[in-house]
This record gives sequence, C-alpha cells and structure tokens, in this order.
Amino acid sequence: MMDRRDIDQIALRLVSLVPPGLARAHQDLQTNFRDVLAQGLRRLELVTREEFDVQCQLLARTRAKVDELERRVAELEAAAAPSGP
Repeated sequence: MMDRRDIDQIALRLVSLVPPGLARAHQDLQTNFRDVLAQGLRRLELVTREEFDVQCQLLARTRAKVDELERRVAELEAAAAPSGP
C-alpha cells in the first residue's frame, strides 16, 4: 500500500499544477490534496504488504496440511480395502 511519503509526493505534483495566481493557497491545497488522497485509499480497503505476505504463508501451510491429510486418507483407504482372492 502507499505510505505517507507517496501520498505527499502525489499531493506536491497536484499542487505544482495549480496556476501561479493561487500560490498563496499552496499549503492549504497541498494539505487538502493529501487528505483527499489518503481518505480515498482508505476507502479502497487495501491490505498492507505485510498482511498479504502473512496470509500467503498461512495459505501455504494450510495447503501443505490438506495435501498431507489427503495422502493419509488415501493410505488408510488403501489399507482398509479388501484384499483380492
């Protein structure tokens, strides 16, 4: 996800596009742009990279456990199957 520095850089770019006649409002515009960008990103309900990585690790462990359980069930089914004549 974007951090505060990224949002500040985008806000500065937007402020640089403001006509020179509005230079007095430069700081107010920068603050407003930063707040609007941050609020918009929060509404997207994005997860951080750390949260994503944790969930990927959890999914990998779960997948490995499911694979192991499937293997054990197959072994048990094979052992319980009646022997041929």
